[in-house]
Amino acid sequence: MKKIVLVLFALGLSLPLFAQIQLPEHYYASGNWSFIGSRLYQMDAKAPLAKMNLKIPQEGPMLYEFNARYESGAEDGHAGFGIHLFADSSYPRESWGSGKSYLFWLNYDENPGNPDIPKGFSTQIYQSVSHSRMELVESIDLNGYSYLITRENLASPLPIKIYMNNKNGEVRVYDPTNPDEYMHFYLDPKAVPARASWLALRTNGGKFSFGM
Repeated sequence: MKKIVLVLFALGLSLPLFAQIQLPEHYYASGNWSFIGSRLYQMDAKAPLAKMNLKIPQEGPMLYEFNARYESGAEDGHAGFGIHLFADSSYPRESWGSGKSYLFWLNYDENPGNPDIPKGFSTQIYQSVSHSRMELVESIDLNGYSYLITRENLASPLPIKIYMNNKNGEVRVYDPTNPDEYMHFYLDPKAVPARASWLALRTNGGKFSFGM
């Protein structure tokens, strides 16, 4: 199983080695992205489709680990971030989808436009069919965890850990409050490229930072 450590983009390397790491091909398609030290920031709270593309080969069982921290921008009642996995292509500008891929999304929206998305705290899985088309696969109400959305908790990075195997569609999304527990399900493996070259970090309506 290959492990992808986002932002450091290398296996098992520690923070002091960051300056020695050569990043893979990547570019900022939309939004205001920049590195401050070893942390990646997206600082345009008004960007609805902020996206950073990273060229990373993905095939078979993969483990993705990183953390995300809310910086600001949800004062209007909406902010979210997510990651496209197993993307077969990238797009150099603002786009709704990211080629053929799956988007894992964490969302806070007090007035969602889609009736299938719960008000408040939720998570979604989208199947991206192209750069302009995505379909909602699953939407899960997380308001039972809304007690965790406090000023103190928001100031701390949220650990994200996702296992996905494009050969059989198996997915495990680990509970950030208990690393021994995870949500286990299967997606359609036919909808995932056999060999993917890209992944993409995304934000919507908020400022976020990413790191290890």
